[in-house]
Amino acid sequence: MRSLLIFTLVGVGAQLVDGALGMAFGVTATTLLVLSGVGAAQASAAVHLAEVGTTLASGVSHWRFRNIDWPMVAKLGLPGAVGAFAGATVLSSLSTEAAAPLMAAILMAIGAYVLLRFSLRTPLHLGSHGSSHSTKFLAPLGLFGGFIDASGGGGWGPVTTSTLLSRGKTAPRTVIGSVSASEFLVSASASLGFLIGLRQQFLDNWPVVLGLMIGGVIAAPFAAWLVSRISPALLGTAVGGLIVLTNSQKLVHFFGITWPWSSVLYGVIVVVWLSLVAYAWRASRAPQFAPGAPLGEASGDSVCEDPQR
Repeated sequence: MRSLLIFTLVGVGAQLVDGALGMAFGVTATTLLVLSGVGAAQASAAVHLAEVGTTLASGVSHWRFRNIDWPMVAKLGLPGAVGAFAGATVLSSLSTEAAAPLMAAILMAIGAYVLLRFSLRTPLHLGSHGSSHSTKFLAPLGLFGGFIDASGGGGWGPVTTSTLLSRGKTAPRTVIGSVSASEFLVSASASLGFLIGLRQQFLDNWPVVLGLMIGGVIAAPFAAWLVSRISPALLGTAVGGLIVLTNSQKLVHFFGITWPWSSVLYGVIVVVWLSLVAYAWRASRAPQFAPGAPLGEASGDSVCEDPQR
């Protein structure tokens, strides 16, 4: 019962982050599970099995609101499923000692991306009309995103959603809906790979999976409220820095970095993190709309070359 409560709290925390940022459920949940003592492969397996249910519900919801481009789902999701199966197989074949630093390195890289993406708030030129991407572009993106997602315990959203939005060829709602729908294929394929690779260990993960699902359901309405109260830039910066710091500790121990160099490294990470948090806070306090701009153009998504105008 105590373990189920811990995993439920992990699911609550991950869903709050994902609901506010539109990404990072996997990377947040995996980081928290590993910190709670769950093995690297077991944590990624549990997260992906839980995501089979959550991504299915998300895909159906986006379908009902007509946010899905089905050709994009196929071109992105099928290669993503192949990459996810390969990533799950690779992670399952590694020993606990070998898997831990690999996952820590991947999670740290994704955390650094989230930290910089939401703190610096790089403007994205978002198209308002749908425009299909070629299979030559979507297939490698899906393959890479699926492999990183399974082997690192998360990363499908940060890799695929951000890349597609930055291209500016497809409406944001279509990108998010199509990526969410294709993630069902990725999660199901990764779960199959972990089932084959981990066997009994995979089946013993039911308290983790159940806890994540319960926590996600409980946190969903609070996440919707949170996004209207806290700047996504500020929350994303805080979460990204936390992921970088926690996973850097595992790499420091793995490479045998001792005091005082370990303290110097942690100090640099904390200073950079706090500086970016302060920058994101100042940006969130800035005027949200330019005079005469449409109300739909929020500062996080609009493009303003001269803030003094």
